[in-house]
Amino acid sequence: MNRLLLDASVVETLPLRYTPAGVPVLEMRLEHVSSVSEAGGMRRVAFEMAAVALGDVALMLLGTPAGSPLSLDGFVAPTRKGAARLVLHIQRLAPLPAGDGSAKASADAGENRGKT
Repeated sequence: MNRLLLDASVVETLPLRYTPAGVPVLEMRLEHVSSVSEAGGMRRVAFEMAAVALGDVALMLLGTPAGSPLSLDGFVAPTRKGAARLVLHIQRLAPLPAGDGSAKASADAGENRGKT
């Protein structure tokens, strides 16, 4: 299974573009900051990552300002065939209350986040 659940804040959104088939594509950078339990201790996790949304999800995200907290559900894939860099493909999203986007992970963070 390739599924990633992530609470994150929008860092940057690129202009909307369209595939040759006319599908809307929105690329963005996300920031995540949380504390997770690992090996009996707490670990602070902070990172930025690339994300992309296609179709209706791209249109839903259009105009989302930087700093907006979101709860995201999707999968990760290489930026292109054979590439080492990964990008989150957003399939579902929900807005979070201000201050929650990169400040804390969902309750199931230790169980489900990043499992492939």
